[in-house]
Amino acid sequence: MTGRPLGTRALVVAGVFAATMLTGGWWFERGLAGRVSVSSRTRLYEAVREKIRSSYVDSLDEATLNRKTVDGMLRELHDPNTVFLSPDRFKRLRERTQGNYSGVGLRVDVRDGWITVTAALPDSPADKAGIEIGDRIIEVAGQPARGFTVDETSRLLRGLPGTSVDVVLERPGVSARMPFTLVRRDVRVRAVPRAAFVDGKIGYVDVNEFSETVADEVKQAVDSLRALGMTGLILDLRGNPGGLLDMGVKVSDLFLDPGQAIVTVKGRTAESAVTFTDEAPQAWKDLPVVVLVNGGSASAAEIVAGALQDHDRAVLVGSGTYGKGSAQSVFQVDGGGALKLTTARWFTPSGRSISKPVHAATAAEGDDERRVRLAEEARRYRTDRGRMVRGGGGIAPDVAAGDTTATPEEVELQRALGGKLARFRDAIADYSAALKAGRRLARPDFVVSAEMREELYTRMTARGLSVPRPTFEAARPVVDQLLGNEATRYSFGVDAEFRRRIAADPIMGKAVELLRKAKSPGDLFAIASGEAAKGGGE
Repeated sequence: MTGRPLGTRALVVAGVFAATMLTGGWWFERGLAGRVSVSSRTRLYEAVREKIRSSYVDSLDEATLNRKTVDGMLRELHDPNTVFLSPDRFKRLRERTQGNYSGVGLRVDVRDGWITVTAALPDSPADKAGIEIGDRIIEVAGQPARGFTVDETSRLLRGLPGTSVDVVLERPGVSARMPFTLVRRDVRVRAVPRAAFVDGKIGYVDVNEFSETVADEVKQAVDSLRALGMTGLILDLRGNPGGLLDMGVKVSDLFLDPGQAIVTVKGRTAESAVTFTDEAPQAWKDLPVVVLVNGGSASAAEIVAGALQDHDRAVLVGSGTYGKGSAQSVFQVDGGGALKLTTARWFTPSGRSISKPVHAATAAEGDDERRVRLAEEARRYRTDRGRMVRGGGGIAPDVAAGDTTATPEEVELQRALGGKLARFRDAIADYSAALKAGRRLARPDFVVSAEMREELYTRMTARGLSVPRPTFEAARPVVDQLLGNEATRYSFGVDAEFRRRIAADPIMGKAVELLRKAKSPGDLFAIASGEAAKGGGE
């Protein structure tokens, strides 16, 4: 039971850390140096634009008209990865790819209309000040925070290093409000937020994005675990939206041998085709590796997954990846914004394109496009060991694991909640805060009892959630999972929540099962081949 439609593995990243999650994950840094100027080129364009400016029923200033022109032009490309970035979004993108920003190190989300702390980054100003999970922000920078969005809070919490920001909090179980003065500083957002042992000497490294530091962080994490006796590695790329293309290349380089192809990028001309190859010998040649993937693994994450699969360096476990096989360049424009433009497509070492067509399998899809898509999906490629893999529509795992569809009981619960899913989440958070305030949980591996479910149901009813009792009881497994995880995080912290999550994670369980039996990469592939055969795979 995954409960994914109601909750995901990753925390909602917000506060000063928040920015729009990037579903791209690529960008050539040389693109940042280029500048473009948007100007008219045709008489038709000028004639239409002038007629709108002079005669349209509502007056439009030049800036608005220019922006609408750009937005319309990009929209007609039917490419969700080609967009115009406002100066603010461009700034956040650069912070995201660099992996740092100036702020106080809070992760927050909206609960009951209040900005609520979901985590404080380790060693950040917020962490050192003692701000805790579940704290509710009442005021920030002298402004009442009731009804604030995450972005609004983020803008107020950010600022120049050395400057301060006042925050007033309410904490469950504490009657008085708690004022804090936090001094902003540069905060490093780790691309690898967790490296740990999950079963005996089986190591786990979580990679959540491909920023400028990801390769160094992955190497440091694996080296540290290896020094402690790690015999098998789980590299978690689930929910990883990508990042810098060259960082995908560098992470792949850590696991491959010199001269092995990693990814080929092809643009409009033959001269633009570039194949990136491994340069450095791998340090962990004898280490069995499992890579976890799912539908949220995109672009740079898919580059790593595709390269390690095609060269038979790692066994992929989970579900099919997102299918973003294009690369974007970012060009700064006058005024501080930027154009993120698709300039190339990329292919795995075996030659696979993993892009999902934008209009695939829709009624609007043309016959020619459909034939091309089906032909690519049917085409088979071979890995270095001769295993069959397919192109088109993302990267399929070697061993499928985890139920990617909701159970009928989950679906019925979601139907009953309708558009009130946020209230359901608020009820769980509110109850978790109450459990923390009352110190009612003795240990993080507590069992969600019938009494706890009853109290949650009462809180849901008080919030206007009229879920039929039989529907609620039938969905007990997912309710218990969501409540158990949230309450554990509130009372015992993110590390305890992680341990609870992995104990109930079927994909992690399958990876551990494979690595327990494998003494070498060769063993791992033999075992995985047997698993795939049992499951009807190639």
